[in-house]
Amino acid sequence: MKTNQEYKNMALAALKGKWAPAVLCAVLYTVIACATSPGFIFVILVSYPLGVGYYNVHKNLLLTGRDTMASDMFRIGFTNWAHNLWGMLLMTLYITLWTLLLIVPGVIKAFAYAMTPYILIDKPELSANDAISLSEEMMKGHKFDFFYLSLSFIGWAFVGVLTLGIGFFWITPYIYTTYAAFYQDVKAEYETRTNSNN
Repeated sequence: MKTNQEYKNMALAALKGKWAPAVLCAVLYTVIACATSPGFIFVILVSYPLGVGYYNVHKNLLLTGRDTMASDMFRIGFTNWAHNLWGMLLMTLYITLWTLLLIVPGVIKAFAYAMTPYILIDKPELSANDAISLSEEMMKGHKFDFFYLSLSFIGWAFVGVLTLGIGFFWITPYIYTTYAAFYQDVKAEYETRTNSNN
């Protein structure tokens, strides 16, 4: 596994010259998420699959440099709409149930399931439940790594707040592209581990 700074450097390299489409995508996603938030049913029907698209456009940017992020977010999220929706809904339900038991187990499960949005796209043949289970397998031994990576952005979160939220339109693509780099590393490590056991 790489260091946090290496993941961040990969993200910055991917975003170089691509900030405009990344910011536009962040603005669009935020506007839609806020517009649908008053109605729970709209969150499920729109924001959940769109969230899958939002995660994965940053992965595509990282891997291929593809910068048609706003349109790709809709294409990825809604092409297999029911599958993506169910995957995100089921993940949210599991995390909520664990949190109702105790806060800490809920947080741990949130980190365990964090790779699910990528897996829903990378392995569409898997059921939503299997995608969540695969995320949990991938994250064995790496949940703290992901927590530590997320924690490393705390300073940027303060910057976002100090700019009255405007800064988040730049910070969010940076974070999600970094997460995509982490996913690629976790995925590769899991595949190596699995192949060596076969």
